[in-house]
Amino acid sequence: MTHTLIPAWRGETLEPVEKLDAHIRGLKHKAISVFVLRGDEILIQRRAMGKYHTPGLWANTCCTHPNWQESSLDCANRRLNEELGITGLSLEFRDRVEYRADVGGGLIEHEVVDIFVAEVDTTPSLSLNSDEVMATRWIRYGELIQEVVKEPARFTPWLRIYLDTYAPQIFGKLAISCVNPA
Repeated sequence: MTHTLIPAWRGETLEPVEKLDAHIRGLKHKAISVFVLRGDEILIQRRAMGKYHTPGLWANTCCTHPNWQESSLDCANRRLNEELGITGLSLEFRDRVEYRADVGGGLIEHEVVDIFVAEVDTTPSLSLNSDEVMATRWIRYGELIQEVVKEPARFTPWLRIYLDTYAPQIFGKLAISCVNPA
């Protein structure tokens, strides 16, 4: 594993911290999450078995941590390309959220996440990085909610948190229509 430096808070100050160290110590640090939507469907990914936490679990389209001094938008575009081979999407910033979650193996994610959404009319071409992603699928928002409720252990803690706590900020009308069907 490379020793990537990510922005983490030490008191009120952001400082470069090694990514694994931030998770071991549960330090609050910056992250990004991306959701690619096609109508009422979300592109989700199953994390590769070689990931150092939450291997084999389903997550949002992609997520990661900005490198030290990298903008969140640049990071989101970089990670779409690195994980899924997706380029050229128009990403819209939706919100900044914070969560803390045990991700297993003694690791804690305490993340301040910039959430980006890309709405597409046609399915983007994918080229999966097998070190990062073992599978992808498009799933209707309502079906995803049902699957997460039925089998939560198949999904990453952060995806469950996003759907449970931050869905209106991330999905807008899509989330509201599933709560209050017409």
